[in-house]
Amino acid sequence: MAKIKLNPIVEEVSGKFGNIVFRQTGDRTILTRRPDFSGLQPTDVQAAQRERFRQAVAYGKVVIADEASRKVYENAAQAKGLSVFALSVADFLNAPSIDQVDLSHYGGKTGDPITVTTHDDFEVVAVHVTLTGADSATIEEGEAIQQPAGTLNWVYTATANVPANTVVRIDVTASDRPGTKTDTQAQKTV
Repeated sequence: MAKIKLNPIVEEVSGKFGNIVFRQTGDRTILTRRPDFSGLQPTDVQAAQRERFRQAVAYGKVVIADEASRKVYENAAQAKGLSVFALSVADFLNAPSIDQVDLSHYGGKTGDPITVTTHDDFEVVAVHVTLTGADSATIEEGEAIQQPAGTLNWVYTATANVPANTVVRIDVTASDRPGTKTDTQAQKTV
């Protein structure tokens, strides 16, 4: 391998120049030939990931082009030291997480709360809760409300009474700003 000592005018080089690729590894600059993938067929998983990344880039471009969307990301991007585009692409690629579904105060009565704790790399914008019985018939469903506002906690308040000794399945879906969703399930006998 050849070694290069860079001129003080050009202290760092990276990127491609013709068929040569410059990379930085630690304090060293490495020159390699540009890889040739022309004869390789991507696997189904690789093709799916490429499509997902293509969609993320498209979402990032929409955010940049739309002033209202761009403003939503600007403060967080500045605080994280990222561009709005990079943050919006990352937001698209990272689905929200559902950390906990607290059923301790749910007893099958109208007004009983179901608390869902969620997080996302940027923002969870909605939490949907569906309650179904053992026969898979929907008992009730609706949107949880972030309480208090700006926290990770979302509270769904039951609107239907459920007969005693009924097994209730609780399906929870958390959505982030780009529309990426995460689902989980819990179950309780009331």
